[in-house]
Amino acid sequence: MATCWTTEPERWVTIDHSALAHNIHTIAQWVKPAQVMAVVKADGYGHGAVEVAQTAVAAGATWLGTAHVTEALKLREAGITAPLLAWLHTIRTPFRAAIEHNIDIGVSGPELDAVAEAARNADLPARVHLKIDTGLSRNGAVPEIWDDLCKRASELQQAGIVRVVGVFTHFANADDPDGDTDVDIQLRLYHAAVETARKHGLTVDVRHVANSPALLARPDTHLDMVRAGVAIYGLSPFADRTAEDLGLRPVMSFGTTVANNKPADIGTGVSYGYAYRCELPTRLALIPAGYADGVPRTAIGAPVWIDGKFYRVAGTIAMDQFVVDLQTDRNDEATAPVGTEVELFGQKSGISSDAWAIAAGTINYELVTRIGCRVPRIHKQWV
Repeated sequence: MATCWTTEPERWVTIDHSALAHNIHTIAQWVKPAQVMAVVKADGYGHGAVEVAQTAVAAGATWLGTAHVTEALKLREAGITAPLLAWLHTIRTPFRAAIEHNIDIGVSGPELDAVAEAARNADLPARVHLKIDTGLSRNGAVPEIWDDLCKRASELQQAGIVRVVGVFTHFANADDPDGDTDVDIQLRLYHAAVETARKHGLTVDVRHVANSPALLARPDTHLDMVRAGVAIYGLSPFADRTAEDLGLRPVMSFGTTVANNKPADIGTGVSYGYAYRCELPTRLALIPAGYADGVPRTAIGAPVWIDGKFYRVAGTIAMDQFVVDLQTDRNDEATAPVGTEVELFGQKSGISSDAWAIAAGTINYELVTRIGCRVPRIHKQWV
């Protein structure tokens, strides 16, 4: 006799595509006539790259962006044909596959010759975007080699091996209220780099520098295109402004159900290390999600919604579970019984992922991106 397993998830993340479409449309209106690139790296910031990309394009994004070529190839395999840029490479990056699948390649310098060789092997020109490091000190060509990079790119373009589509950079401090001076310096360096590229005969059709905080706070950075990352997921990149302040709607909700409910006496220690002890006789609810699911181990005291009421994480979060002190009479079996719906953050509770990020000492970007594959994504379609 075959075993029949339940098909209902025990913990889940809901992705609201109506909220996603709203965010894309809102951003497009802010930045027009600039185009919008929806950044769907890291599996769409944990939301599902293919599904996010499909909605983003339907809602008005004209480009898609990933960190890795392998991420971009998965979008092509799913039938997504929108312009697509990947920008972070290693010696093992499959450049030929990128060229054959019409994926634009971000070039910081050393990889240009490898891209050119892949283009020759594919017998197709590679579409590249040259990246200038204006101060973030990650990838991107430093100003000292920029002239040589543009010269080499121009030679390859004249030979029909590459086509330089754009020039881009990335800001270091656009999310900092006191970061305008840094943005100004980087922007000046960027504009000078574009002029150098043009001096070498490169047309630079697409200039793009603005990440989410820049596109929200600095209209002078919009140029030809903005790269919208965390903002499309309804998350604020600013410490002093919420998503609601910006007119954005959070896309992700994280839910589960109560797995256990039991009495505890005064002084009872909770979870590893007894970082929490019950101050009164009470009941403890067990929530079946832990750091293996992406719930930060350090988020002691983070808010939790259980059946319309708000509680706090009690004690250290474990690999698969954490505990909530229900702060009720130890004989009260009616509060949060086994099976009661729980939301860590999301639309039902109104708890933001920011609240969990603050409790864990991190940022909302990390909070949503780290939700593991053990947690199914339920896509609530755009209507």
